[in-house]
Amino acid sequence: MENNKKRIVIALGGNALGNTLSEQMDAVKTTAKAIADLVEEGHEVIIVHGNGPQVGTINNAMTEYAHSGNGRQITPLSVCVAMSQAYIGYDLQNAMREEFLNRGMKPKNTTTMVTQIVVDKDDPAFKNPTKPIGQFMTMEEALKEAGERGWTVKEDAGRGYRRVVASPKPIDIVEIDAIRAMVDDGNLVICCGGGGIPVIKNGNHLTGAAAVIDKDFAAALLAEKLDADMLIILTAVEKVAINFGKPDQKWLDEMNLDEAERYCNEGQFAPGSMLPKVQAGMKFVQNGTNKKALITLLEKAREAINGKTGTIITK
Repeated sequence: MENNKKRIVIALGGNALGNTLSEQMDAVKTTAKAIADLVEEGHEVIIVHGNGPQVGTINNAMTEYAHSGNGRQITPLSVCVAMSQAYIGYDLQNAMREEFLNRGMKPKNTTTMVTQIVVDKDDPAFKNPTKPIGQFMTMEEALKEAGERGWTVKEDAGRGYRRVVASPKPIDIVEIDAIRAMVDDGNLVICCGGGGIPVIKNGNHLTGAAAVIDKDFAAALLAEKLDADMLIILTAVEKVAINFGKPDQKWLDEMNLDEAERYCNEGQFAPGSMLPKVQAGMKFVQNGTNKKALITLLEKAREAINGKTGTIITK
């Protein structure tokens, strides 16, 4: 590609999609504008997104259906992730098409790839599930579900009990060759949605795992495999900060790998929030040459890629 044109993997945060059906329909319009800004400047863009509220809604609906009687089975979490990928992709595809037409641009072919991501069955995360999923339950209900379905359940901040699942690290992307072919052919590809459908290899068979993969780590792996120039993690803040929320809070324009590692070890970034974003950015940068990761606000994506805002992670 030309020097000023980049191959960019974008990881969309939850604020890019909203929490309900109607919120998502509105949110993707703003998201489409931010992505179209980059496409209009000539960049190749590949989109990864979260799916927390969406997969939760699907999981709850399927659980209610199973509890309605007649021996209906609980829908596996991996299937719920697959459903969420198609549902979110559908809204994003339509929003992108509309935005391109509104700008007088020829609509770029936009497609959603239902994506499976391989995880290690021996990943330590499976021994310590931490990600809550599904509805709140009483202790009695939780113990009943745990006994009948083999779930791990934990008390959640005094609000009741919930099922918890593992969050293993992604190690491979099953559909990567198809994704690469579509990107190379000029398509705007939406993939690895919700971090991807977690699967475990059993010989030639792929078995869905009851787990959720962090979408930022999935995006970092995707960016590495596509030899992207930049990984952009879009979140709810314009820049990364140290001493966040304290009187000596400091917004960071840039940090190298050594600085980022030091901040992580100091506990500067909240687990489950900014920490995985910084770690995913570091992973992408350290596994390539002249790679950069950028963390910023959705609406500031174009400004950030032109060096006007955001936090850049470099080697």
